[in-house]
Amino acid sequence: MLAENLARVQQRIRQACERRGRDPSSVTLVCVTKGLPLETIREAAALGVTELGENRVQEARLKQTVLGSRLKVEGEGFEPRTLNLERLKWHLIGHLQRNKAKDAVELFDAIHSIDSLALAEALERHAAARARAIEVFVQVNVSGETTKFGCRPDEASALARHIVSQPHLRLKGLMTIAPFAEDPEEARPYFRRLRGLRDEAQITDHCSLSLSMGMSHDFEVAIEEGADLVRIGTAIFKSSE
Repeated sequence: MLAENLARVQQRIRQACERRGRDPSSVTLVCVTKGLPLETIREAAALGVTELGENRVQEARLKQTVLGSRLKVEGEGFEPRTLNLERLKWHLIGHLQRNKAKDAVELFDAIHSIDSLALAEALERHAAARARAIEVFVQVNVSGETTKFGCRPDEASALARHIVSQPHLRLKGLMTIAPFAEDPEEARPYFRRLRGLRDEAQITDHCSLSLSMGMSHDFEVAIEEGADLVRIGTAIFKSSE
């Protein structure tokens, strides 16, 4: 079931790219593994999954403690040499509190949910202490929903500029979560808005920003509107029965 679901999602990504004349390799699939048992993550890694998305620092730490920081898989049916272990990348896609910034720097390669100057400064401080660079995205609340995290659209450019000035933060792009709707088309204006913010932002002459947007129910629309990373869990890991 997992192999079939993954292949189906990859095909849908290719088709969405074809509709816009895009190269499918330009879209990164981040497989959202929150709440999944370790055996399922092992299976996904064996199928070639290299980008893992987690919502919570504590859950990621538990998984990495058991599996190894680079998912060193042992046991029947899982040969480490087949899993491209060095290519695995851990993404924090959920809200991050400042008091968890130190742990996030330790555990993750990319953080998609930077929504304030204070959080950016905390991450820079802890990244400097560990002498490592962290990829980050500015989370923008383009819908204005009070239930969602993210900076306001009019704050995104200033926050991005601040991040660019930090020596241990690597600004990769902007992230948003569109309001859920039964019809994925209803998400299109929000993805288009984030793309517009990216295109309007003059961060630096050499800074090309990616867009992290789109989940299981709306990722095809997100790709059509320019998504470079899609965060997909349910469409891959849930049974259709």
